Amino acid sequence: MPIIDNFDVVSKQTTDQVIMVRPATFKMNEQTAVNNHYQKSTKDYSQKEIKEKSLLEFDGLVENLRSNGIGVTVIQDTVEHLTPDSLFPNNWLSLHSNGRAVLYPMFAENRRLERNLEVLDQLTAFGFENREVHDLSAWEDSNLFLEGTGSLVLDRVNKIAYAALSDRTAPELVEHFCKNFNYKAITFSALQPVKAKRLPIYHTNVMMCIGSSIAVVCLDCVDDFAERHKLKKSLLDTGKQLIEITESQVNAFAGNMLELRNNTGKAFMVLSTQAFDCLKKDQIKTIKKYAEIIHSPLYLIESLGGGSARCMIAENFLPIINAKG
Repeated sequence: MPIIDNFDVVSKQTTDQVIMVRPATFKMNEQTAVNNHYQKSTKDYSQKEIKEKSLLEFDGLVENLRSNGIGVTVIQDTVEHLTPDSLFPNNWLSLHSNGRAVLYPMFAENRRLERNLEVLDQLTAFGFENREVHDLSAWEDSNLFLEGTGSLVLDRVNKIAYAALSDRTAPELVEHFCKNFNYKAITFSALQPVKAKRLPIYHTNVMMCIGSSIAVVCLDCVDDFAERHKLKKSLLDTGKQLIEITESQVNAFAGNMLELRNNTGKAFMVLSTQAFDCLKKDQIKTIKKYAEIIHSPLYLIESLGGGSARCMIAENFLPIINAKG
């Protein structure tokens, strides 16, 4: 595969445009539950109630973002394929300021059905410029996976890709990404307690977030001292103010935040209400030094999907030629 120069033409950490996929068949995905230990089944709701409640949560987050001046392109999923995790598009797609889209190799077979080039056609119709598509999905044939900005937490300004290695984040593909897209890799093992064991956290963006000025991170998830030191040093060396969260806060999705900005350049930190409620006063105070907080209730999506606000948002850095919506 060719080396891609200037992966991000403009070195900016945040965008004011995002993509969200409105689900058609949301439910707990048994194929992802094998290594996403945040997923929890529920008998409290029928499938009809799950659909209704999940759509209320989804639409509420969309409205919350739009009411604060953040541009949200909503793509309606269809029932053509059974894609219970379609509302997490950041895992199969990333969109960059040089007009390039990247498609990623996915661990679960039913998640591979989420990759839909018609999404890019719709973005073009809305006035976004997509010059090239770089498809990494062929790595699935080798059982190697890299699930987008779930696997890679990108410091876009300093060109560093942070990656917690797992079944869904292969070290070979982290290195491939960094070599081809001009990033430096910081890899480590991030673990969580599951019964009597310490098992890998399925996605990096569950335990850390990189903003323009801050980094939210659970260093306690990194058991190896050398890896923990290297991760912390890199964050501090790049000028980030650290907000260290606990493993219990990770379980409440406090690491699954995303910094965005609106059409006036104002910064926002987006997270779920569960995540916000578990934060300490000093952590909230530090975030508010740099960004206003947007939080939405996502309790059912978090429980069944094992992901939260950040997972639901694919950042759109594509150039705008003639935005229509």
